[in-house]
Amino acid sequence: MTTSTSSSNSAAKTSKKIDDIATHTESPLTDKATSAAHLAVDSLSSKAATAEQSIRHGASSSAETLTEKQKIAREKLSEYSGKTRQLAAENPLATAGIAFAAGMLVTALFRRSK
Repeated sequence: MTTSTSSSNSAAKTSKKIDDIATHTESPLTDKATSAAHLAVDSLSSKAATAEQSIRHGASSSAETLTEKQKIAREKLSEYSGKTRQLAAENPLATAGIAFAAGMLVTALFRRSK
């Protein structure tokens, strides 16, 4: 909030300076329009900076969360892979039967889709 307050203060100072100049020049309407345009740009710049900061913070926290989720997924994959290998080593006949059934199922699905 201090950023927007300091931006408003600087914009007010700029506006006062421009108004002072506008009263001393030969084209006060052009100077007033220029002053209004400068104020609008300053206001937009302040809002854009706030939005950019918010987006950067969100992206950073999303990246951290994604990294954590990837780490957990890798740990689970490693754990389940180890359990599957252990089960296959303990029951080789059942493993061969499951592999055969899975192959037959995949073959049947491919034949139906053609």
